[in-house]
Amino acid sequence: MSFKDRFIDSLGGFANTFNSYRYIMAIKAAFITLMPVIIVGAFSVLISNMVMDPKNGLAHFEMLSWLATLKPIMSSINYATLSFLTIGAVFLIGIELGRINGSRSLFPGLLAVICFIAVTPTTVDMMVNGQMQEVKDVLAKQFSDTKSLFLGMFIAILSVEIYSKLESYSGLRIKMPESVPPNVSASFSALIPAIITVVIIATFGFVFHQVTGMYLYDAVYQVIQRPLESVMQSLPGILLLMFVAQLFWVIGIHGNQMIKPIREPLLLGAIMVNMTAFEQGHEVPNIITMPFWDVYMSIGGSGCTIGLLLAVMLATRRKEMREISKLSLGPSVFNINEPVIFGMPIMLNPILAIPFIITPLITGTIGYFATSLGFAGRAVVMVPWTTPPIINAWLSTAGSMGAVITQAGCIVVSVLIYLPFVKVASRRAEQAQLEAMQKKQAATA
Repeated sequence: MSFKDRFIDSLGGFANTFNSYRYIMAIKAAFITLMPVIIVGAFSVLISNMVMDPKNGLAHFEMLSWLATLKPIMSSINYATLSFLTIGAVFLIGIELGRINGSRSLFPGLLAVICFIAVTPTTVDMMVNGQMQEVKDVLAKQFSDTKSLFLGMFIAILSVEIYSKLESYSGLRIKMPESVPPNVSASFSALIPAIITVVIIATFGFVFHQVTGMYLYDAVYQVIQRPLESVMQSLPGILLLMFVAQLFWVIGIHGNQMIKPIREPLLLGAIMVNMTAFEQGHEVPNIITMPFWDVYMSIGGSGCTIGLLLAVMLATRRKEMREISKLSLGPSVFNINEPVIFGMPIMLNPILAIPFIITPLITGTIGYFATSLGFAGRAVVMVPWTTPPIINAWLSTAGSMGAVITQAGCIVVSVLIYLPFVKVASRRAEQAQLEAMQKKQAATA
C-alpha cells in the first residue's frame, strides 16, 4: 500500500471514529436544531436597525417615523432568542445525548438545564441609587448568552452521563404498580437518579468555588473558551480550520461536518456578540464569524467552487466537464456543491484538489484584510448559509457595499486560481481519451 493510500485510510479512520463519539453527535444535532432560532434573532436585529431605527433605518424619514415605536418588538425577539442561546443549547444537547444513551423522554434536556443553573451564580452586584447593592435570585445575561456556551456544553454532557449511569441501576428505580399510567411510572422511576445527579453537580460547583474562589463559569471561560475564541479570531486560526475541512473533503468525507463541533460554538458565538453590539449601537468587535466563513471562504459551497464552474465554462470544451458545470451551477448559487465535488470529481483528484484547498484560504485572507482595514463591513446579521452570493454579503453586513465588492473580487480571484488547473485537467482527460482510442485500435488491428 502506497503512502497516499495509507494517509487516506488514516484520515478516513479518524473521521469515522470522531463522528461516532456520542458527545460530538449530540453537539452537532443540537446546533442544527438551534439554527432557525439564531436566524430568527438575526433578522430581528436586521429589521430593528435597517427599518425601525430612527437614526439609520427607514424610521429616519418623517413619513415612516412611526416605525420607531415598534422597535421594542424586535428587541424582545432578539432577547428571547440570542440572549438565551446557551439555555437552548444545554437543553438540546441534554435531549440528544439522552436519546443516544437510550432515553425516550425529554427529561435529560430539562435535567441538564437544572444542573447548569445549579452551578451558575444567581447574585449580581448592581449600582442602585449611586450605591453598589447585591441583588439576589437573578440570572445575569452573561450566563444565558454565548459567553457561557462551553460551560453549558460541559455541564449538559456531565449531568446526562451521570444520570444515564444511575438510571441503569435497577435498585435506584421506584417501581409503581402496573395500574399506574406509563408516563407517571417513568417520572417516578427517574426520580432518585435525577436527585442524585443534581446534588452531585451542585456540590461540584459549590466545592469548586470554595476551593478556588472562582465560579465554574469563570474557570471555563478564562481557561478554555476565551483562548479558543482568540485563536479563532486570528487569521492563521481560521485558515487552519478551513484547511482541515478541505483536506477531509478531498478524500470523500464531509469536511464541514467534521469541524462543526469546533466551528459552530466559536463562530456562532462571535456573530451573536456582533449582533448584540450592533443592536445596542456599540462598536462591532469580531471580524471572523459564521457569516464571514460563508461570505468569503465558502462562495458557492466549500472550496469556493463557483470559481471552478465559471473556469470550466471559460477554459475548456470538454463536454463532460461543461455538462457537470451546467448541472452544478444552479445548486451552487445556493452554496450547495456536492454535485461538482463528486461529479467532476474533486474527491481524490490531485489536480483539482490543489485549488479546492488553497482557494478558500486565499479568499478568506482577502476578506480578512478588507474587513480589518474598514473597506468591508463586519458581519452583524446571521443569514442562512443557502443565501446566494452577493446577497449574503449585503445582508450579513447590514448593507455594506464594501463587503459586496470584496466578495465579487473573491469570486474573480477564485476563477483565476482554478483556470490553470482546469486547463491541465482538460488536457489530461484528452490525453487519456486519446491513449484509450489508440489501445482500442491496436487491439482490433
